[in-house]
Amino acid sequence: MEDRALVELALRMRERAYAPYSGYRVGAALLSASGQVFTGCNVENAVYPLGLCAERVAVFKAISEGEHHFTAIAVATENGGTPCGACRQVLSEFSPDLRILLVDAKGHVRETSLRALLPEPFGPRDLQAVR
Repeated sequence: MEDRALVELALRMRERAYAPYSGYRVGAALLSASGQVFTGCNVENAVYPLGLCAERVAVFKAISEGEHHFTAIAVATENGGTPCGACRQVLSEFSPDLRILLVDAKGHVRETSLRALLPEPFGPRDLQAVR
């Protein structure tokens, strides 16, 4: 899948976000190594900690469908913001070299990588060290 198509999916998912409290709508489109795309949007809750970010929705959908390796994710926000720390950690569990396409509401795209955003993630190897 081309980057532009992934970005367009993320922008469409942003429209589906449920963000009545923050007003910060986020959409995500995650490309698996097999070529499948999994989408997500943020879902807020009146009990704030119970909400879920768009990126993690997409990852969890993918995992539930048997995908565990990803090559790219497009994340659409109002201002082209980066994934939060929790999303970075979850993404790193499966694809530490993930390409990240950040898109703002006007469609401007900036590319970065998960390694740039989370250079020293906690991972499975850290748990193996204590066994």
